[in-house]
Amino acid sequence: MNAKKILSSICAITLGAFSLTACAAQHKGGGYWGDSIAGFAPGDMMSELGELENYQTEGITERDFVSPEIAPDSYFSLDRNTASYSLMRRIINEGRTVYANSVRLEEYINYFSYDYARPEDGDALAISSKLFDCPWNDEHKLLSIGIAAEEVTFSDKPNNIVFLIDTSGSMYGDDRLGLIQQAFSMLTENLSAEDTVSIVTYAGDSRVALSGESGSNKTKICNVLQDLVASGSTNGQGGIQKAYALAEQYYSAEANNRVILATDGDFNVGASNKQSLEQLISEKRSSGIYLSVLGVGMYNTNDITMKTLAENGNGNYAYLDSVAEARKVLVEELGGTVNVVAKDAKMGVTFNADTVEKYRLLGYESKMMSQEEFDDEQKDAGEIGSGHTVTALYEIELKTDASGEVAACEVRFKSPQTNESAAISEAVTTDDYTATPDEDSVFIGCVAEYGLVLRQSKYKGYANLENVITRLSALDCTGQGGNQFRAEFLEIVKKAEKLY
Repeated sequence: MNAKKILSSICAITLGAFSLTACAAQHKGGGYWGDSIAGFAPGDMMSELGELENYQTEGITERDFVSPEIAPDSYFSLDRNTASYSLMRRIINEGRTVYANSVRLEEYINYFSYDYARPEDGDALAISSKLFDCPWNDEHKLLSIGIAAEEVTFSDKPNNIVFLIDTSGSMYGDDRLGLIQQAFSMLTENLSAEDTVSIVTYAGDSRVALSGESGSNKTKICNVLQDLVASGSTNGQGGIQKAYALAEQYYSAEANNRVILATDGDFNVGASNKQSLEQLISEKRSSGIYLSVLGVGMYNTNDITMKTLAENGNGNYAYLDSVAEARKVLVEELGGTVNVVAKDAKMGVTFNADTVEKYRLLGYESKMMSQEEFDDEQKDAGEIGSGHTVTALYEIELKTDASGEVAACEVRFKSPQTNESAAISEAVTTDDYTATPDEDSVFIGCVAEYGLVLRQSKYKGYANLENVITRLSALDCTGQGGNQFRAEFLEIVKKAEKLY
């Protein structure tokens, strides 16, 4: 690390320690660092700040390369969670490095939408693939498998929505409860008289703040939201049970029935560990009510809780770092957030040992399945929303002079309406390789390389952020005629390059 980056890291950590000590004084007993900062030895100052934060996330063990002669099959659950990306964006924008275990590569890639082949003839999903050069290893290729979902207009179906809002003391602040109030107010503006809204809050106990209100009464709904205040402990279990009871009370088979939970994940009353939360939310899954989780806050945030609830509650998980992200999730992508077009979605990829020397799936570490689970139609898997795209990315090494089939891909899923199973498939051959990949493929390679650098991956090869910036700058990432989120990503990479 050069002198400039060392000085930058020390300054960032010193400022962060100062601000967080102040926060601890305001939230004594709330899970912040408290006096522990003072105990750091000078050598600890060079640790990345992410490791010092009270941000609880599951450890990620990267998979090694696998020979298809030993294990040709790869199975995993599909979803479009994006929380890891927007969390990273907040940390980088604050001038700090990212905790490596918070980097979920699939969520970085899936934060963006891609121009994949869309479903036709009433199909829910479509599949396509690309094979191109790996930018961080000249001897390898990247296999990108893209899933695109049919588009369903938000207003096509009525909505029975319960806002479940954490109002405990840890939610105090403009970037927590204040942000959630703005987010749900924006969503409310898109509701109609056919929609039903309820609001449940929880702190030391849970209460119903609004029950079965028509979506046309926007002022009333927004006033209830703006009157909420944060204080007390966190009985998330009680809130979840009350929210599902309300959703069941106003349940309609013709509607989207969904609980949207907004929290920092800091459950400290009732069910709070991963196993008890899995049991709690899995029991609710069969009700036909979906769960979305919106994470907020820093320094007292439990990613494990939020991720566990979303993955076991047939829902999605997004992290809100700004009003702009709230608008993206709850306004611009509202149809995909609440309209599920494929449930229990999972992918299986079989590699051909005659053409492939070895392969490695990037990301999806916590979503892997066995063949038995892939074949089990009752096994819970991920959900894909209206208009969403989902990407799986493999790094592979082809055998010398390889020719023929590279891999066979299959996606299995169920209809949310009929529960009938369906499948789509795609065969990838060496003829599909291109030395001039399209812009989506180049961009996906950039996002993956960026994630490998932040993860400090042992598989990053010669990945570096300068190369990422060069390739991104050659794309239409200007924000003028290009995608605003891709333009923002370029700026994030430029900021990160000064930190890594």
